[in-house]
Amino acid sequence: MRFSILLAGAASVLIPANFAQAANVQIAAQNPVIELSVSEQVDSAPDMATFSTGVESRAKTATQALRENSVQARAVINRLKSLGIAEKDIQTTGINLRADYDYDQESRENQFVGYVVSNQVSATVRDLPRLGEILDAIVSSGATNLNGPSFSISDDSKLKDVARERALTNGKVRAMSYARSEGYSGVRILSISEGISYESEAPMMRMESAAVSSAPPPVAPGQVGTVVSLSIKYEMTLLHSDL
Repeated sequence: MRFSILLAGAASVLIPANFAQAANVQIAAQNPVIELSVSEQVDSAPDMATFSTGVESRAKTATQALRENSVQARAVINRLKSLGIAEKDIQTTGINLRADYDYDQESRENQFVGYVVSNQVSATVRDLPRLGEILDAIVSSGATNLNGPSFSISDDSKLKDVARERALTNGKVRAMSYARSEGYSGVRILSISEGISYESEAPMMRMESAAVSSAPPPVAPGQVGTVVSLSIKYEMTLLHSDL
């Protein structure tokens, strides 16, 4: 919690509630002002996960490396679609071409050996019980790297409403405590600014060699925290106010 009590004269505070119509509206504060930072988190089970995967190819020429990589990348993308992932949930995130070198111990110089092409895609899975199966199938289809998954909630508007209400309630209780200690009987809001963030634990994912187990990698989604942070300015008042 961060707070400051301003004991100077009257102040004017801009309210950014409606930028289109109320950009020039100001509320004058005739009494001391309290500024609080309040955060509330609401945890909930995620309903979707996003991971990135791709293929890397090496060849003597750039053209050959790119063509081979294109064939492999297309196979991975087609496999994602065959697993039920919608086309809108598959996105290419980067295609990279670079020269490839090996370090020669005798000459102590880098020796050019060809080119490397990588193609990365991200995919969103909305059927979480199948996530482990999908990850296993992608690696089997030729993917050479796998990162993630990161879990999220498709519609967290209600969670944000709950966190926002808790933050407002908590903020007013704290503001009233400061106001009473200074001989005032109420507070009124001058301005509010909001920030949204998300908290989640690192996913538990373990890849096993097919020689040891044919089961897909276990994945534990855990919970995702929706965090609403408010910065609120209150004016201390002599009459109780619910504003």
